[in-house]
Amino acid sequence: MALPDVKLKLLEGRKGLIVGIANDRSIAWGCARAFRALGADLAITYLNDKAKPHVEPLAKELEASIFLPLDVSVPGEMEAVFARITEEWGALDFVVHSIAFSPKDALGGRVTDVPRDGFLKTMDVSCWSFIRMGHLAEPLMKSGGTLFTMTYYGSQMVVENYNIMGVAKAALESAVRYMAAELGPKGIRVHAISPGPLATRAASGIPEFDELLAKAKVKAPARELVGIDDVGAATAFLALDAARLITGQVIYVDGGYHIID
Repeated sequence: MALPDVKLKLLEGRKGLIVGIANDRSIAWGCARAFRALGADLAITYLNDKAKPHVEPLAKELEASIFLPLDVSVPGEMEAVFARITEEWGALDFVVHSIAFSPKDALGGRVTDVPRDGFLKTMDVSCWSFIRMGHLAEPLMKSGGTLFTMTYYGSQMVVENYNIMGVAKAALESAVRYMAAELGPKGIRVHAISPGPLATRAASGIPEFDELLAKAKVKAPARELVGIDDVGAATAFLALDAARLITGQVIYVDGGYHIID
């Protein structure tokens, strides 16, 4: 899907943080492009020095005024990003949390056998980091805002080889509902976006992922795979004032795949 030539800058003047761009195939990149096309100003993060050369040209293309490292496993880095946003903007309208991680020994084995440290690492990066971002974003969303995270169908149904990540995504979706209930009175909406299978770098760690892509294309009512721009467009729509009474949802962007047995 090609992004439309947007004439109305419906998010002009809005400011948002995008976390999770690794390259130009990342879901976070699709989201960033959609938000920028609607006129939003963006803060972009990159994982570490190894990732920086891949992300920096994309941040420049987005005309991002804030570009900082963020490894949520490193104490203080998340706080440093929000401190910079506070200093430079003093406000925030949306956050896109598009990160997840599980050690290979935790992801590759049975849930029943997952080691404690692998479980904690998976939950820390994939779920707790979103909760923490919500905590840090709340005081900056003085006029309301929207928090987004990325989930997957494996949170609701057992998907072969998704394993402990399915458990983490189920926890993440529950966190979305509780956060939506708590932050709603302040005008802050919270959503989980659930794309269909996508050929991203993160997905490459899932065994037999190519077979999953082929299955999704055959079974989805739309008979096609979702792209990062499809996900971005849906996410950006939910940040518009027109979507102000939609919150606490898991939004499937998967061509209808999740409704088919």
